[in-house]
Amino acid sequence: MTDREAAPILRRAVDADVAPITALVADAYRHYEPLIGRTPMPMLIHYEEAVREHEVWVLETDGVLLGILELDPRPDHLWIENVAVAPRWQGHGFGRRLLQHAEAEARRRGLDELGLLTNERYFDNIAMYGRYGYRETDRVPYRGTDLVYFRKRLEEPDAGD
Repeated sequence: MTDREAAPILRRAVDADVAPITALVADAYRHYEPLIGRTPMPMLIHYEEAVREHEVWVLETDGVLLGILELDPRPDHLWIENVAVAPRWQGHGFGRRLLQHAEAEARRRGLDELGLLTNERYFDNIAMYGRYGYRETDRVPYRGTDLVYFRKRLEEPDAGD
C-alpha cells in the first residue's frame, strides 16, 4: 500500500464482482496445480453461484480487488469455504484481516467455532492456520492427497474489546 491508496474496505460481493473474484482465485491458487497434480478446488467454483448462495466478501482499495472471503454458515459453526489474497498483495496482513472478519461474523451469529480445510501439501497454509489458533481435526484422502480439516474455537471477547 502506498500513501496515495485508500484504506482497504471490506464489503459483500455483488454480481459485478464475479469475474474479478474468479480471476483473483485463479491467480492465488494457480501455483498449487503442480504441487497437488490437479486443479485446486477453489478454482473449480462457479462464483456467480457462490455470490448468490453463500456470503462472499471482497476486500478492495481504489477499485482493486485484494482478497476474498467465502463463508457458509452451518448449524454449529461458520465454515470458511475460501479465503484468498491476490499474489501481489500477499504478506500485507489482508488474509489475517479476512479471517478476523470471519471470526466477527461467527460471533455476530452466536457461533463459537469456525471450520475450514486445506490441502496437506499447502505447508505454509497449515502453519499459518496453526499460528492463528486453528487446530487440525481430521485428514481425509482426496484424489491422491489428504484434505486437512481445521476448527477454531472462539474465546469470549475481552471486556475491553
